[in-house]
This record gives sequence, structure tokens and C-alpha cells, in this order.
Amino acid sequence: MNTLYIALAALLGGIVTALLGWLESGDAFSPRKFGGSLIRSLVAGAIFAVGYQISGGVGIIDLLYAFLGGAGVDVIGNRISGKLGNGSFPLNKPAETSKEGDS
Repeated sequence: MNTLYIALAALLGGIVTALLGWLESGDAFSPRKFGGSLIRSLVAGAIFAVGYQISGGVGIIDLLYAFLGGAGVDVIGNRISGKLGNGSFPLNKPAETSKEGDS
């Protein structure tokens, strides 16, 4: 059961970070960008859960570390994928739409 709490704390950290980033941007909500953050947070949750399954007990401080770790994975992943041209990685970048008259 402790493993589940750690995974949920890391997932929640990534979701909170994604929501705070969206609120700060002032842009319209983009499910595609949020989906990328959600997937990165799920990966962080799985990694933290496996790591804590190997160790002993889980306390409040461990949940805090998992929360901050999930937030960090989302922030770092977002920055790296944004620099590489797809801020919603691991989801696909939307197709570019061309305007009529562009040649």
C-alpha cells in the first residue's frame, strides 16, 4: 500500500506543477500539453514506487520527496522537450496547418 501512496504523491506533484504552469501562462487549456505532463508524471510515479518498494518504510517526508520528485520530472521534461521543439512530449506534436496563399 505504501508503494501506491508514493506513486500517487509523485503523480500529484506533476499534475500540480502542470496546472500551476498553465495558470501562469494565461493561455487556453490545452489537453495535449496537459497529457504530456500527465504521462511524464506517471513515469515519475512508477520510478519512485519501484525505488521505494526496494527500501524499507515510507513516512511523510518520503511522500514529500516523491511529490517534489514528480514535480521536478515534469518541469525538467517540459523544459527539455520544449527546447527540442515538442513541449508536449511524449505526445505527438500537432500537424502544422498552412494558410491559403502561403507558397
